[in-house]
Amino acid sequence: MKELLQKYENKSPEIVFHWNDPETNAEGWTVINSLRGGAAGGGTRMRKGLDMNEVLSLAKTMEVKFTVSGPLIGGAKSGINFDPKDPRKKGVLERWYKAVSPLLKSYYGTGGDLNVDEIHEVIPITEASGVWHPQEGVFEGHFRPTQADKINRIGQLRHGVIKVIENPKYSPDVSRKYTVADMITGYGVAIATKHFYDLNDDSIKGKRVVVQGFGNVGASAAFYFAQMGAKIVGIIDKVGGLINPEGFSFNEIIELYLNKSGNTLVAENLIPFEEINSLIWSLKTEVFAPCAASRLITKDQIDQMINTGLEVISCGANVPFADKEIFFGPIMEHTDQKVSLIPDFISNCGMARVFAYFMERKVQMTDEAIFKDTSKVIRKALREVKKKNPNRVGISETAFEIALRQLI
Repeated sequence: MKELLQKYENKSPEIVFHWNDPETNAEGWTVINSLRGGAAGGGTRMRKGLDMNEVLSLAKTMEVKFTVSGPLIGGAKSGINFDPKDPRKKGVLERWYKAVSPLLKSYYGTGGDLNVDEIHEVIPITEASGVWHPQEGVFEGHFRPTQADKINRIGQLRHGVIKVIENPKYSPDVSRKYTVADMITGYGVAIATKHFYDLNDDSIKGKRVVVQGFGNVGASAAFYFAQMGAKIVGIIDKVGGLINPEGFSFNEIIELYLNKSGNTLVAENLIPFEEINSLIWSLKTEVFAPCAASRLITKDQIDQMINTGLEVISCGANVPFADKEIFFGPIMEHTDQKVSLIPDFISNCGMARVFAYFMERKVQMTDEAIFKDTSKVIRKALREVKKKNPNRVGISETAFEIALRQLI
């Protein structure tokens, strides 16, 4: 696996598009790792200090993810080095998408990512640049549909991603109009854990869970974990956190979800960050869901959790470990040898899978059909890993080997 990984990591990307904004100091890159299947896909992120290497590593991550979620295309990513809090953000995005629009019309599909909103920024701004839909390039390059079929499928995709969830099983409050895009990634993180336990003749019910991050992914994962009967015993967010060794009730988790401010945890009895960060890693817990930013988790934090009974990690963040390597650095390898580590490209593939689902010919547009499709895809990936490796450790190594053999 390591030889395959080294070969994959060292292979130069097929296309690198570099942009300097004429009106600000913003700088942007689209990195297309390959045009496998005639197209490539990956979201657009913005943060101060971002560089091309970050975009490249994310493009390679996307390509691995597509081996699970479909469609069978190459990985790509766009990144803009600019402060997302700057009031000139909208203008930067408008000029960026205008510059990159020829790629988006031909063979590259994008979406929202860190600090760039799919529904309020990506879709309207790309449309204003003459792109039918941010995924138009994937249709054009990979599916090559007739004009009529393309219109139908883009319509399906448009409606599906922003579809308001009506089934209370999948929404913390149907009156608040949460969308599929709001909930599906966190759902994947939780359902991956449930499937993993089921496939190993165990149950998620009663398992204690620590969630890191309380944005869209962490909060929705917490909602689904609690709904499945797991006990959320700890939440750590950038502003602070909460601990309840007995587990928060399902209603308490719903209340926390509804009270969050944007992507931030809000609670009266919030424990300050420094304090929670010294306490939470030694909580008795069986499940850890890292759903915050990439490259945060240290070996010491992992070892503390292992010492208190950690069994499964389901990754909501891409590359959650503080390794410098693109994939499978020493902290991740150490973790994979000690506990059941479900890799990000399986557990957080929900949004990529939703895109793939809506790109297919006429599909069911019900909440149940959409969420069950993601569940089925994740279960299938975990079943394939188990077939090759029946053990409770080495899960990520096996999953990478299965993916990389498809790519090299």
